[in-house]
Amino acid sequence: MVSKYRKQFNQEFSQEKYEQFKEILKQKSGVETSFRISESPMFLSNKFKDKLIDASESIIDQIKALSPETLQKAIPENCKVPNDTNQPHFFTIDFGICKSENGEIEPQLIELQAFPSLYAFQKIFEDTFCEVYPFLNELKNKMPHEEFRNYVKDLIVGNENPENVILLEIFPEKQKTLIDFVLTEKLLGIKTVCLTKLKKEGRKLFYENEGKLVEIKRIYNRVIFDELDRIPDLKTEFDFREDVDVTWVTHPNWFFKISKFLLPMLKHQFVPKSYFLHEFPENENLENFVLKPLFSFAGSGVNLDPTKEITDAIEDKENYILQRKVTYAPLFEDINGEFSKAEIRLLYIWRENDERPILLENLGRMTKAAMVNVDFNKKDAIWIGSSNAFFVEE
Repeated sequence: MVSKYRKQFNQEFSQEKYEQFKEILKQKSGVETSFRISESPMFLSNKFKDKLIDASESIIDQIKALSPETLQKAIPENCKVPNDTNQPHFFTIDFGICKSENGEIEPQLIELQAFPSLYAFQKIFEDTFCEVYPFLNELKNKMPHEEFRNYVKDLIVGNENPENVILLEIFPEKQKTLIDFVLTEKLLGIKTVCLTKLKKEGRKLFYENEGKLVEIKRIYNRVIFDELDRIPDLKTEFDFREDVDVTWVTHPNWFFKISKFLLPMLKHQFVPKSYFLHEFPENENLENFVLKPLFSFAGSGVNLDPTKEITDAIEDKENYILQRKVTYAPLFEDINGEFSKAEIRLLYIWRENDERPILLENLGRMTKAAMVNVDFNKKDAIWIGSSNAFFVEE
C-alpha cells in the first residue's frame, strides 16, 4: 500500500537502524521492550483511514444507544465492582486490514475494549520512528506532544496531585507492557503500584512511598480483574468488589461491558457477523467462523477452526461467540519481497463530560502467522510485531 513511502522506507532500512531504533526506546524508558517491535511502520491511505473512522463512529453511536441494563448483563456476577460510571475513560477498537471481494482494501472489526492500551508507549514509538527515519516526520500525527500529554493527564490525573494517583497492576515488573507503565510514570509523574502492595483503612486505600503511607484518590487501572482468580495463593488487603473511596480510570465493569459481548449486537459493512454460541443458527456453516471466549486477553482461547464436537462440549455457551472469519490481506512488503498482514487498533480516550471519545493515537500489529497476536510469530521472520500506522495521500 502507498508504494512511494514503502519504497523509500525499504531503501533506507538496515539492521543497524533497527537496533538503533530499539536502543532509543530503551534509553527513553530505561527498560527493554518485552514484546517484539516490528522493523517497519505501516503505510495506509487516508481513504482507508476514512473507512476506519466511519466504522468507529457508527460503532460508538450503536454503543451509546444501548441501555445500561443491556450493558450490565455483560458483567459476571462475581466480577461486579461498586460505583459504576456512565461511560468508560478508554475506548480501543481493533480492525483487521483486509481485502473485499472486489479488491478494495477495507477494515474488518476484530475486537473492541474499554480498557487502556499502550497510550504512553505508542506516542514515543511514533516519535522514535521519525527520529530514525526523518522523512516520516511529514506523515506524523499532527497532535503536538504537549497537547497529547494534557489530554492524558486531564483524563488520568484529573484535578488531583499526581502523588495521589497510581497506575495499578498485578506484579507490574513481570508484565510485557512494563515499558508503557514506565513511560506513563514519566509522562504524568504518577507511581506504578502492585495490587498486593495496597493498604486499606476503612473505605480508603493507601500505598507506601519512601516510607510513608499516601492516600490513593484515583486509580489508573491496568489489572484485568477476572484474571486474578488464576493466580495461586494471591494475598491482597483489597478486593475489587469492596466499596472504596477512589475514582477508577476506567471503572473495572467497563472491561466486560465493552468487549466481545457486544459483537453480536453491532451492524456495519465493516463488522463481521457474530453470534453467541448458544444462539448460532443452524443455517450457518461453522467452518466460516472463529470461536472466541468472551473474556480472554491477547488471543488466548481463540479457535480458528472450531468443530461441532468442540462447540458441543462447551458447557457455558453464553460465554463464547462465533465471529465470521475475515481474510487479512498480505499488503506490507518487506526487504525480501515477502508480505506481512496486519491489524490496527485505534486508541480513543473518553473524558467524563464528553459526548464522544477522542482519537489520540493508533497501534499496529504485523504478522506472517495465522494469528496477529505477536506471540504467534516465527522467531526468524521480519516485519512482524508491534508497529505504528502512518496515513498518507495515495
